[in-house]
Amino acid sequence: MDFEKKIEKHRKEIDTIDRQLVELFNRRAEHAIEIGTMKKERGIPVYDPERENEIFRNLKQANNGPLTAGAIQRLFERIIDESRRIERGSVESRDEESEGT
Repeated sequence: MDFEKKIEKHRKEIDTIDRQLVELFNRRAEHAIEIGTMKKERGIPVYDPERENEIFRNLKQANNGPLTAGAIQRLFERIIDESRRIERGSVESRDEESEGT
């Protein structure tokens, strides 16, 4: 197999993985929205530093490389930031909907 075909094979696999990641990120976001709603109903803050630390510990244990633990943490810090943002946004939009009725 020549160079171009090898690269194309890897790129197609990356494209497939990227689509799977998008699906998984959206599934994760759906759960974050539900958690945000439940927290709002109980008056609990969206930000939970102990939960984030638990997530990072779990990820470090699950990681077999080649990404380093630091790289995994940086990626998930961004994912968690977006989850927190969507939790807050979902709660705020639901508040606005209930005020409008």
